[in-house]
Amino acid sequence: MISSKDLGKKICIIGPSSVGKSTLAKVLAEKLQVNLCHLDQIAHVPGTNWQPRDEELFRKDHDRFIAENSEWIIEGNYSFLMKERFFNATVVIWLDFNVRGSVFRYLLRTLKGSASRPGNLPGATGQFSWGLVKYIIFKAPQNRAKYREFITETKVPLLHLTSFNELKKYFRFWQLRRES
Repeated sequence: MISSKDLGKKICIIGPSSVGKSTLAKVLAEKLQVNLCHLDQIAHVPGTNWQPRDEELFRKDHDRFIAENSEWIIEGNYSFLMKERFFNATVVIWLDFNVRGSVFRYLLRTLKGSASRPGNLPGATGQFSWGLVKYIIFKAPQNRAKYREFITETKVPLLHLTSFNELKKYFRFWQLRRES
């Protein structure tokens, strides 16, 4: 197992929706005392039902966060910006879990409706989306090859976790407090 100190201080966390990226990013950023960026929060207009922002404004905020912070965790995918993150990262943590578990966790998350969950869009007017369910089932598995290619191309070290049980083991090993 890789110690939390060996991750470095520029960490990308990727994976499909509802696998725990935001929660891991929040508690790991607190432990390592680094700045945190939830990409969903800069990719969408606050106070909306997840309305996308202008892509160039999103790109500028993404690039500014990387340039202005010497130590960071960035969680989220947005593959059109992945290479920039990966070239700057000390490690990528890829939460690559099975589709059924991701859909189940997404449904639970939306039923809970917690406005305070890590990574939530401030003032979001809705949490459930059939489009996101379809994305988790169909598009996210197709992205695996692209993510592998980016990781290989950028030569960034990878911590590839393929199950919730592996993630739980790392929470214990890194002595992270899981959100309820």
